[in-house]
Amino acid sequence: VNYLVRDGFENITVLDISSAALRTAQEHLGESAKLVDWIEADITRFQTTEQFDLWHDRAVFHFLTQASERKRYVDLLHQTIKPGGHIIIAAFAMGGPKKCSGLDIVQYDATKLSQELGELFTLIEQEDEMHITPSGNEQAFGYYHFKKQG
Repeated sequence: VNYLVRDGFENITVLDISSAALRTAQEHLGESAKLVDWIEADITRFQTTEQFDLWHDRAVFHFLTQASERKRYVDLLHQTIKPGGHIIIAAFAMGGPKKCSGLDIVQYDATKLSQELGELFTLIEQEDEMHITPSGNEQAFGYYHFKKQG
């Protein structure tokens, strides 16, 4: 968010389930925090009429272990991403951890994530990373860039 604001992007919305995480992000931005729309919500229950050009999911989707949660998330993408809009999802990759912070996760690769999102979204690019945790453990992670048809 800091870089988006710094680089002059407008109409930025940040959604997080954690009020503490939102406060920390706002503190990092200082006065510039007023340029961002901050929403505390569970993404699987979030409703809006807004349309977005870009959706960046930094490690949320892989926590949606129930098919019904993933369906609500994907339905929200279908409703809110503008035709030609972009989605970037960062998620644990195949061979990565099975849990994070004590919570079960779902591992993804490009094929599995493409199947979850459906034919409306086309994979543009993917990048794999071996993430090193603060404790020094390696975790397979993937970044997936999709474009909505239209």
